[in-house]
Amino acid sequence: MPAEESERSRLPFEPNKKRQKPAKATSKPVVKPPESDTQSQKRTYTKEEMAIPQVVSQRMIRRVAAFCGVPTALGITTLVVSYLLASFTEIQLPPIAVLLVNMGFFGLGVLGITYGVLSASWDEEKSGTLLGLGEFGINWGRMVEGWRETRQKDG
Repeated sequence: MPAEESERSRLPFEPNKKRQKPAKATSKPVVKPPESDTQSQKRTYTKEEMAIPQVVSQRMIRRVAAFCGVPTALGITTLVVSYLLASFTEIQLPPIAVLLVNMGFFGLGVLGITYGVLSASWDEEKSGTLLGLGEFGINWGRMVEGWRETRQKDG
């Protein structure tokens, strides 16, 4: 991606430069060269500038509650219903069927956490769509781009 396109896709709260890893401690004292006016000074970011805005954070929490909470509640309901059917009726469900359905719902709940965060609009002004499919694609792309940049720096 060209640099100017990358700059346009940045979020309002995302810094332009990534933080550098701290240098490993050495036994010898490090002598810093005198700073000249021509050297560009690195800007440090405050916690407020690095933090996710409150509006975006609340949007993510609501989506996680929905996309994780519903499947998790269905997983718990599956256990209760199978117990009630076994206790008060003649219906005996195979334990493996109850286990697989339960694991499926809890697995969807775990995936719902990730989808809830990635499907929320990370732009403060845009609330996003109900299911967030477009936002998911955009945010997934940002995440993959960040992984690639990290691998290129480390490698």
